[in-house]
Amino acid sequence: MPPLLFFTDPERTPDIEDAARRLPRGSAIVYRSFGAADAETRARGLVAIARRRGLLLLIGADAALAAKVGADGVHLPERLAHRARLLKRPGWIVTAAAHSALAARRGLACGADAVVVSAIFASNSPSAGPPIGPLRLAQLVRTTGGAVYGLGGINSKTSRRLMPAGLVGLAAVEALRI
Repeated sequence: MPPLLFFTDPERTPDIEDAARRLPRGSAIVYRSFGAADAETRARGLVAIARRRGLLLLIGADAALAAKVGADGVHLPERLAHRARLLKRPGWIVTAAAHSALAARRGLACGADAVVVSAIFASNSPSAGPPIGPLRLAQLVRTTGGAVYGLGGINSKTSRRLMPAGLVGLAAVEALRI
């Protein structure tokens, strides 16, 4: 699994391609198109950047687009996590969002390779709930029995507080000041 998932957000990262070019090798981009008219064109551009830079590309909530552009997998919102096993393809990574320990266990039980738990710290994301903090995240990681990423309010300062949590990696929109 990649050490860092970078979630795109049209409001906070309007130049997704520039951010992708600056990601550390081995990271993954989670492209969330939110129904954009240019989603396929942008996804194809991100595939090209990912291949050149040694990155992976997951497409948010759109397995058909992921297959069409040759992405490395798909990221599912929590409400679609039950479809993880059905969407698996050889070589694909399937991740699922989780906003509770129960949702994390369900996502993994349904076949997700990893779950992305949020929010860890306070976040400006409209979908972020109350932050659970690093201690509750560490407990969730220990009891979930699978690969867990943290998302929400993670940046160069807060990421240091997560190192002992036992995460597979970090996930963020603003992670490490990308």
